[in-house]
Order: sequence, then structure tokens, then C-alpha cells
Amino acid sequence: MDVSFNWLAIALAAISSFIIGRLWYSVVFARPWQRAAGVTDEQLKHGTARVFGGSLILAIVMAISLAAFIGSNGLGFGVFAGFATGASFVAAALGVNYLFERRSPVLFAINGSYNVVSFTVMGAIIGAMQ
Repeated sequence: MDVSFNWLAIALAAISSFIIGRLWYSVVFARPWQRAAGVTDEQLKHGTARVFGGSLILAIVMAISLAAFIGSNGLGFGVFAGFATGASFVAAALGVNYLFERRSPVLFAINGSYNVVSFTVMGAIIGAMQ
């Protein structure tokens, strides 16, 4: 299998997850997410470099993996692959973990839907640019 990567597409896809996350967790669902996750304003002030640095590395890993899967199949397949990955792999796996951990359905809805939207956008970017 011959796989080539558009590194600009991967970088933009990784950055898109931060932009979506900023909207999702700071604007749209900030308070409901904090309540459901049990995270205080004070906790959010500490360890931000580690959180954002680690998240960037992981977003790049996710974008590379998604790019390998999408290949040169174009925008339509990119959107489909991103949505399918976010919904059936990531959100579903979170759901299983959350059920066993007895976590809030609200937290699952917020985090699961973030991943569906984020992966769909990443897939669209990669599909359009590869």
C-alpha cells in the first residue's frame, strides 16, 4: 500500500480540532461540561501547557491516521470517513467507557458529539487537500 501525506492538510486538520474544541468547551458547552466532568475554574488554570501540548501531539496522531485511511479518495469520502470515525469508533468507545465508569450521559453527549464534529471536519480538510 502506497500512502502519501499532505502535511499541510494534517496540520490544518489538527488545528481545526483546537478551534472546534475552543468553541465547544469554552463557548457552547462550557458550564454544562464543567459540571458533568466535575472540573472547576481553578483546575482549568493549572497544567494548561501539558494539556495543550499533549492534545496537539494527539491531534496530529489522529490526523495522520485519518489521512492514511482517507488516502486520495477526495472530499466526499473524507467527510464520510471523518464522521464514521468520530461516531462509530471514538464516540462509541467513549460511550462504553462512560457506561462502565457510571459517567453522566450529559458528559457523553458533549464529548461524543465534539468528536463526531471534530473528526468530520478533519476528514473534510484532509479529503479536500490530499
